[in-house]
This record gives sequence, C-alpha cells and structure tokens, in this order.
Amino acid sequence: MGRLFGTDGVRGIANTELTSELAMEIGRAAATVLSDGCRRRPTFVIGSDTRASSDMLGAALMAGLCSVGADVIQLGVVPTPAVAYLVGKYKADAGVMISASHNPAEFNGIKIFSGNGFKLPDIIEEKIEDLILEKKKSYAKPIGGEVGKVTYATGAVADYVRHIKSTAHYSLDGMKIAIDCANGAASATAPTLFTQLGAEVHVISDKPDGVNINRDCGSTHLEALSEYVVKNELMCGIAFDGDADRCLCVDEMGNVIDGDMIMAICALDLKRRGKLNKDTVVGTIMTNFGFGKFCEDNGLRFIATKVGDRYVLEEMLLEDYSFGGEQSGHVIFRDFATTGDGQLTATQLLVMLHQSGKKLSELASVMTRYPQTIVNLKISAEGKIAFYTDREINEKLDEVKATLGKSGRIVVRPSGTEPLIRVMVEGSDVSLIEQIAKEVSELITERLGKK
Repeated sequence: MGRLFGTDGVRGIANTELTSELAMEIGRAAATVLSDGCRRRPTFVIGSDTRASSDMLGAALMAGLCSVGADVIQLGVVPTPAVAYLVGKYKADAGVMISASHNPAEFNGIKIFSGNGFKLPDIIEEKIEDLILEKKKSYAKPIGGEVGKVTYATGAVADYVRHIKSTAHYSLDGMKIAIDCANGAASATAPTLFTQLGAEVHVISDKPDGVNINRDCGSTHLEALSEYVVKNELMCGIAFDGDADRCLCVDEMGNVIDGDMIMAICALDLKRRGKLNKDTVVGTIMTNFGFGKFCEDNGLRFIATKVGDRYVLEEMLLEDYSFGGEQSGHVIFRDFATTGDGQLTATQLLVMLHQSGKKLSELASVMTRYPQTIVNLKISAEGKIAFYTDREINEKLDEVKATLGKSGRIVVRPSGTEPLIRVMVEGSDVSLIEQIAKEVSELITERLGKK
C-alpha cells in the first residue's frame, strides 16, 4: 500500500484529508505519468457518485488534467464499473471514478483505471505518488489550443445499461423484485436496467441529496430492504453500495444472501454451462469456511487471495480464471467486466433464479455458512502500522490459532480504505468465537487505540 493510494485508490474525508488541491495534483500527476511516451494528448473519462463533495473534487481533478494538456470526457453520475467499461468504449487512455464506495458521505475517493479498464498496478500508482509528494518534476504548461478540453457524454448511462443488458441470456419477465440504490450511483442506472430486463421493480433509497448516500440503506444496511421484501411478498431484494460495484441480496423471507452465497450459486451455474474456466473460483482470506466445503462437495477448486477485489482480479488474470469475488459483494465475471460490478452480478443472479424456477432461499442452500463474528475497531493510521510489530497482540493471535486448530480461524487485518482494524473469527462453536473476538478486540484497543 502506498502513501496516498490504498487498496482502492486515494480516500479520505473530503475537504480536509482529500482536498481540492490534492485532487488537482492527482490530475496533473496522473496525466503526466499515463501520457509518458504517447504522441497524442491523452483523454480521461471521469465519473462520480452522488456525494456533495464529488462536484468539488471533480472540478479540481479536471482542472489538473486540462492544465497539463489532457482532454476530459465527463460521464456524470455513474457506477464505478461503468467507468471501467466506458473507458474502453470511448477509446480513452484512462478513467477516473470519484467515490468512497460504501463509506459515509463525508468521505470521498479517487480511483484510476487504465485504458483497458483495469485498476492501476502498484508501480504506476507509486510513480503518481512520487510526482505529488516529492515534487521532482515541473509539469507541462500548455497554452492556447494545447490546454485540455472538457466534453460531456450525455449517453453514458444508456451505454452502460445497454452493456449490462447484453449479458443476460434470459429475461426477467414476471419477476417481482426490490432494489436498494443506497442513494448512490445505482440510482442513475438500476431502475432503468431491471425494468428494461422485464422485472416488476420496486425501488427504495433512490433519492440522493448529497449526504444520504449509504445512510441506513444499501449493502451495508440491509434491514429496510429485508422488511420491504417480506411486507410486499417479493421474490428477492438487491442492495448496492454507494458506487454500485458490489451487491448483496435478501431472499423471499428476508434472509441475507452475502457475496459468498452469491458466488456459490453463480459458480454452480457457470460450471453447468461450461463457463467456469478450470472449474476454479477465486476468493479472499475472508471468504467463509463454508464456501471451501461447498467447493469440495461440488468438484470445484477454491483459491484465496489478500482482501480486495484488485487482488482477486490479479490472481484471475495470472492464471486465466473467469470468476471470483469477495464476501462483501464484489463479484467479478471476467467474461463481461474488468472489475467488480454490482448490477452485472445482480443481473446474472436474477437470470439464474428466474430460469431455475426455484426460490432464492433454495438456491442459497447449496452452501452452509459457518458462524462468523466480525468486529471493526477504530484505530489511527499510526496504530494500524504498529499492529504488525506489537508483541503482545501477536502472542495472543498465536494462542488463539492454537485454540481454534482446524475447527476455525482468526483473521485480523488493518483496513486498506478506512481507519479500522477488522477482527474476524470463524468456527463451529458460536460462544467460543464470540469470546475470542471480544478478547482480541479489547487487547488491540488497549494496545493501539491511543496511537
């Protein structure tokens, strides 16, 4: 992880940590690095979610890009995966999404995609960081007609919706579903998409006002969606996060269907249709124990990476795997996308559900989920660094691993996008894992909470 770039771009509280000045510098540095060796002026596509600060940061970012001679195509409010798709469709050199994903409205972020729709590799991010932080290079200062121009892509939403529709091999006619747009980017695309696919769509949390993104809604707060589905006797509900690169579901009874269960359902269908390359699914170290057992029972191979959909994708590209994702709902269908895409995932899942004639709860029963306890601890950046070398914490973790043996596991990791350390304990004994999570969390807070 870099000094500015985390596991998912540059992120922080807008106007204090992620300022307009920094956004402008990112624009200048990104255009300079990504245009190195090009004989023509580079073009960037830029999208954003619905946060109040997105306009401010977007304006600064575009100013930085144009000031060194890059052109900009402004997409407006679109999901993150729309940027990854449209950068190729519009033949741009790079794409930028302004969003802090599932974080509260006061946060924002800048994530950059290469011209082929993939997130930037670490080495390129490091070059951009060096220009910003070390100030070793004086930027080009074009004048007159050489200054970059901004144009507006009025058809961006329609182009993205058309792309997702093209991946559906079966209609959703007759389905009654709910979608929770998290008052975020999905508000601009999801109602149209699923209506055009033929479903009767009930929409909630689709009235963004700049500050209500992810507030008690979306994939991080499924209670309202669950209640709505049960009350209105719908087939299922789909919840997106703020930038719609992930989705989670609730079944007809209001039970949560997380990313692991979604992957289990999709993996079986892909294997049945001969679309699961090497019969392999790529997940992360946070993927539930039960998913590994599901793979064993169904002749599938499971590979775990570090947490972050970028690492899942790197493994997929390295070994030519076609399917992978995270428990949080980032799911990658590499035949159709270069990144996690919540609306693509929902489309594929709903097609499978409708074609099967079964209920979502029945499809999800193919995997038995092990009990899991996750505790999020607010820890400063200094505390997150100190975690790796704290002797008492590491001794406690060794003790816990010995106690759990082969019947469970513990994963403790600093978040790459938030000031948090996450403690996850998993196993068959619920009381034991809850007690372990409590003890470890208290020790980490005691040791690192004031750093």
